[in-house]
Formats: sequence, structure tokens, C-alpha cells
Amino acid sequence: MNLVNRRIFFRLAGTAGAALVASSHRMTSLLAASSDTRNLARFPEKAELILLTDRPPQLETPLHYFRQDLTPNEAFFVRWHLEGIPASVDLRTFRLNIGGHVRTPLQLSMDDLRSQFEPVSLVAVNQCSGNSRSFFEPRIPGGQWKNGAVGNAKWTGVPVKSILDRAQAKPGAVDVSFNGLDAPPLPSVPDFVKALSIDHARDGEVMIAYAMNDQPLPMVNGFPLRLVVPGWYGTYWVKALSDITVLPHAFSNFWTDKAYRIPKAPNGTESPEHLATDTVPINRFNVRSIIVRPEPGDAVHAGMPNILEGVSFDSGYGISRVEVSTDGGTIWVDARLDPQIGRYSWRRWRASWTPKQPGPYRLMARATNAVGETQSTAQWNRSGFMWNVIEHVDVKAE
Repeated sequence: MNLVNRRIFFRLAGTAGAALVASSHRMTSLLAASSDTRNLARFPEKAELILLTDRPPQLETPLHYFRQDLTPNEAFFVRWHLEGIPASVDLRTFRLNIGGHVRTPLQLSMDDLRSQFEPVSLVAVNQCSGNSRSFFEPRIPGGQWKNGAVGNAKWTGVPVKSILDRAQAKPGAVDVSFNGLDAPPLPSVPDFVKALSIDHARDGEVMIAYAMNDQPLPMVNGFPLRLVVPGWYGTYWVKALSDITVLPHAFSNFWTDKAYRIPKAPNGTESPEHLATDTVPINRFNVRSIIVRPEPGDAVHAGMPNILEGVSFDSGYGISRVEVSTDGGTIWVDARLDPQIGRYSWRRWRASWTPKQPGPYRLMARATNAVGETQSTAQWNRSGFMWNVIEHVDVKAE
């Protein structure tokens, strides 16, 4: 649907809390598939997702959806920064504006993007910088995500390079900024604008996506256009993209200079007692592995084969090995890797395990990529970003 009524959208979003009460009476089948018992809410175009906040929407994907290689659009996580998110976009009048340090400013309609540029597709993970923040100790303020602020999708659209080539960026271009239709609630709140270097924006992989898993993007996932920055954290994946500006100088704003910064150290690590003074904007993914089967607290069968399954990903080098442990990390064995879908996609792994006797077990997974980067054993930073501690799940064999 090209036009979504704003009043209906916010009425539905605002009644999400009431839906939680109704949902509690019909949630048996969903909770049977997922041991996560946090509150669920249904927003327009979305399945029941885990509700962190409703304004702005922060919705987490239940873990069982990650048993599919491509995360369904209706189950894809949602993260906005500003309350003034678009609830309707009329494609008859919508234009993508390209300007700044260019010879030929452009205003492109959706039809222009689809008909005048060669489409490209890639499968890529989109992950919130704060995914898994709730696991940090000491605890970090902010959205208390578990492992569901991530998803894997097929994105189709136009390379930013193609658009910048048509606009003819002038010599001396340094950065390219990207702004969306979301708006600050007050003049004192900084607009959410992000930027990439001109070379990164023109690498041929950064794209403006108009399709997600071969369908239009859901409104709360950035309809009608979203920036896709493969291998980089979701803060750069600007939603409801409306303006691209080429700059002859380095970009600077609150969201780059103050927010979304990490210690200039491996995995963005610092200690609560000694906060880093040298920080940089968050950028590439580190190595992650998520166990999707069994889920925390699940019962498994003693004396019988049980399936261990998960997904692992990195910034694009590719996952080359995943090891699993069923005894809390004493003994590690290699899991079987599914074929690679694409360098920016997650890679599924599987293992079989037979508990010898009833009782508690700690299952662990450790991924390594093609350049030898692996997961950490301990990690902390003040923002709760870039969690990549070796994954573990506690289960009971019966």
C-alpha cells in the first residue's frame, strides 16, 4: 500500500500496549516456539514483536525467526531515534533529493529510481549498534535488547555510486550525508543525519534500497527508501531516506561527534574504572554468533540426539569456522557450516549433541572469520555497543 493514513498508523501504534493484554490470552503457540516471555506488541505491517518502547518504536525480533535464512519483513526488528517518524508517504509526490557539492542536483521519484538505474540485490545483515546491550555487566542505560536487534534480508535498489555519478560530485568532495523523513519533536533535538566518506559511499555496495525480500519496505522499517551499508552497524542505515548531500568538508553533528562513538580499542572495549579518552565513530561489525536452537531455558532430551543451530556473521570477510561446546567451554568441536549465501549475510551452522545424563548444561558457540578475528571472552563499554562475547545458552536435559 503506497499511502498509509497517519491517524490510523498512530492509533494502531498507540494501542500496542492494550494489545499486550489481549495477546496474553492467545500467545500459547508463539511462546511454545520461543522461551522469551517479554511483552509482545503488534504494529502495522508487523508480526508480534518484543516491545521495548512504543514512541519511538523499538521492537525486537523473537529468536525463533532466526531459524530462517532471511528474516521475514513482518518480523524484522525496528529501531528509531526520534518520535516524529513518518506514518504515510505519498509516492506520487515523494522525491529523493541529491544536492550539495555536485554539478547536477537531482530530484528522483520512485519511478525514476526503478526505471532509470540498473537494480542490484544483495543479502546483508542489519544489526543495531546496541544489540545484546542487556548482557553487559555493569548494566548500561538504553534499550535493553537481547539478541533480536538484528536481521538478515535481501535488499534491492540502486547503488549510491550510480546516483552520485549522475549528479556529478565535484572535485574536493569529502563526505556524503544522508537524512530521512523522521523529524525531531523539538527544535533543541538534533535531526538524525548520518554520513559516509565519499569513497565509501561510492564503493558500489552501499545502496538505496526500495525492496526488502522482494517486497516494499514496511513503513516502520524505512518505507519507501532505506540506505543499506553492508557490514556496518544499523545507525548508518538511514530509514525513509529523503536527502543526500555531498559535502566538501568533513561532516559533523551530534550523532557523529557525541553519540555512537566507541573506544579506539579492539571490540570497542574499555572498563568502568578507566573510560577511554580516545574514541571514534562506530563502524564495522565485529564477529558475532547467536544460538537459535535450543533457546535459553529449553528442555532437551538426555540420551537422545539434540540439534544445536545458530547463525554467525561479521563485516564481510566471511565466517570460516564455528566451534561449539556443550560443557561450558572445556571441550570445543567444529560445527557444520551451511553454504555461504553472501559475504554480508549471516552463515548458518549446525551440530548434533547427545546429553549423556539429565541435568543442567551450558552450550556455547564461538565464530571465527576468514582473517582470524574471533569472539571475546569479556567486554564492556559505556554505550553497550558491539557485543561479541562468546555466546552461551543454559538448558536442562531431562
